Parts: sequence; C-alpha cells; structure tokens
Amino acid sequence: MIFTIACKELKTLFASPLAWTLLALMQLVLAWIFLWRLDAFLEIQSQLLQIANPPGVTEIIVAPLFAMAAVVLLMATPLLTMRLIAEERRNHTMTFLISAPISMTDIVLGKFIGLIIFFCSVIVLAAVLSLSLLAGGTLDVGLLLSNAAGLLLICACFTSLGLYISCLTAQPAIAAAGTLGALLGLWVVDIAADDADSIMRNFSLLKHYENFNRGMIDTFDLAYFALFILTFLVLAIRRLDGERLRG
Repeated sequence: MIFTIACKELKTLFASPLAWTLLALMQLVLAWIFLWRLDAFLEIQSQLLQIANPPGVTEIIVAPLFAMAAVVLLMATPLLTMRLIAEERRNHTMTFLISAPISMTDIVLGKFIGLIIFFCSVIVLAAVLSLSLLAGGTLDVGLLLSNAAGLLLICACFTSLGLYISCLTAQPAIAAAGTLGALLGLWVVDIAADDADSIMRNFSLLKHYENFNRGMIDTFDLAYFALFILTFLVLAIRRLDGERLRG
C-alpha cells in the first residue's frame, strides 16, 4: 500500500506544471553552477600543475556543485511539500484517506517516498553533469557517491519536516511559508555554527552534510539524519492518527 500511494503521489506530482517548472529551474541553476566552476578550474589549471598533490576536478567542480544543490533544494522543497497533506484537506479528499482501510503510517510513508523519488531525479541530473567530466579527465568516484548520498539524506530531512508542517494546516501557502521559515531557521543555525567548538554544530543540517561533501561518512552524521527524519515522520503520523480518532 505504501508504494501504491507513492506511485499515486508521483503521478499527481508530474501531472502538475509546478513539478516540471521546478525541475527545469533547478537543472538550469545547477548547470550554470557547473559551468561556472568548470570555467574557474580551467583558469587555475596551470597553477594546479605546480602543486605536489593538487585537488582534482571532483574537489573543485563536483563538491561545490552538490553543496549548492543542497541550498537550491532547501528553497524548492517547501513548494513541493506544501501540497502533500494541506492540499488534500483543501480539496476535501483527506476524509477519504482517513476513512480508508489503510494506516496513517502507510499514507505518510507513501507520500514521503513519492517525493523522495522525485528528488532522486534531481540528484541523478547533478550526477550526470559530474560524470560528463570523464570525457576530459578522471573523477573521484568515492567523493561523488558520498556527495550523492549526503544530498539524498538532506533531501529526506527537508521532506520529512515539510510533510509534518503540511499536516498542521489546510492551506498549502501557509504550509509552504512555515516550511521555508523552518528551513531558513536551520540555515541560520548553520551560520551560527561556524565556530568549530560551538554546540550549535550538532544541530545544523548543513554542517552535517558538509562531511559528506568532503567525502567523510561519519556514523554520528548518519544517526543525526536518521533521527531527524524519523522524528518528523512520527510526528506527522501521530498528528494524522489524532485527526482520525477525532473523526
């Protein structure tokens, strides 16, 4: 049932012009960043040859590309998560979901997985841009995979938070504004966590992603992402369960 809901969510998503527009805009932004970093690499290539162990194209082009992709997805996520539950309420179809013989866990996980699959298409497009560099050089495949895995995890965090906030209102615009505000608040935490000894680093999404961006996969970062995702998915399920009990 989870994957049935996920497939339905994907069909609904790709049937709307919003998804295609966001996908095109995100790819346009990522392509511009990719070409900008490529141009910067070509300008300093002669200087890099004079260094004993110079950074390669993966460090100079691919890692910054995925770092900016995280920021782009932070901005785009509220527009996609706002409709997950709030639009069901606005269209008065939430009653059918609640009264259907399926659990709230299935509904929440189905909608969550459906949107994650959409985000996977963005990650694949970023990876394809990176792999195009193989035409003229070599890539650090491990660093590329680390960035892709980190971007997928941070997208899952954004989605779980947006899904929970979408459960709190019947107005998609309010859900989008709330999610954007929460994500920007987490970004402020990231800015405040510049000090290496700051305890705020433990609560910063983007700081945990930075380790993946550098090719370091830490169990603490994995635990943080897993706990963040699980917390907001459980809150969303409990919210909808409470709604079902109240009728």
